[in-house]
Amino acid sequence: MLPIFFQSCNDMISKWEAMLSSEGTCEMDVWPFLPNLTCDVISRTAFGSNYEEGQRIFQLLREQALLAVEIFLRANIPGWRFSPSKTHRRMQEIARDIETSLKGQEITSSLLVWTMVLLSRYPDWQQCAREEVLRVFGNETPDFDGLSHLKIVTMILYEVLRLYPPVIALVRTIQRNMKLGHLILPAGVDISLPILQVHHDHGLWGDDADEFNPERFSEGVSRATKGQVSFFPFGWGPKICIGQNFSMLEAKMAVALILLCFSFKLSPTYAHAPYTVVTLQPQYGAQVILHKL
Repeated sequence: MLPIFFQSCNDMISKWEAMLSSEGTCEMDVWPFLPNLTCDVISRTAFGSNYEEGQRIFQLLREQALLAVEIFLRANIPGWRFSPSKTHRRMQEIARDIETSLKGQEITSSLLVWTMVLLSRYPDWQQCAREEVLRVFGNETPDFDGLSHLKIVTMILYEVLRLYPPVIALVRTIQRNMKLGHLILPAGVDISLPILQVHHDHGLWGDDADEFNPERFSEGVSRATKGQVSFFPFGWGPKICIGQNFSMLEAKMAVALILLCFSFKLSPTYAHAPYTVVTLQPQYGAQVILHKL
């Protein structure tokens, strides 16, 4: 799959290069390009050369996600006749179906856009990551072994996933009566796992829980979490996202190629407004100023 990752990333970067001024700079919203990138990757891997068909499918899924959110909001209008429990369960079913379908595309694009935003805000980390990519690959095309040795890039991606998990919460339905600590939970109860809250919990992550600090992952996830299940951006247990490795590998390839081609900083027009439509997205886009290296 790596040649597909490389080709799709290269195509996106070529579009960015075509938008540069004669001075080699450009102010642009990178957000629309990143979902197109990740959609293109999955479309190529799933549909081969007929990736336009795949892009149409993902567009329909995005439209379904927006409609599902709109229906959920309208369900709370006074005077409507509906069963709260049935409406809630139906919305959960729709959300789960959409989430499963979009995971490989939306999760990676969410990870990439927040990575660019945070590296724009923290240029020292951007430079450290760029130096690592240059040290590992030089002028060579990124390969699997090299991507696996990008420690700083991996630390950065983990910290982005901690601060801005693409899926901010998971819901699980208990299938049988069980005991959890001091709680007795009957079958049929829905349990919400608030990923975003857990990832920002000061008791678990320390006083700097709300700050961008990739160094916390310098010795791996297990050491950063002190052996607790406090970092689960892809879920956990038997239902953990099967596309986790696919997503991380694609993200590493994209970040590596972007860092090799451009330096970037946030535009003054950028407005920080994360919001959720299946995944955590920038509501008003991600405006950055690119500089060709």
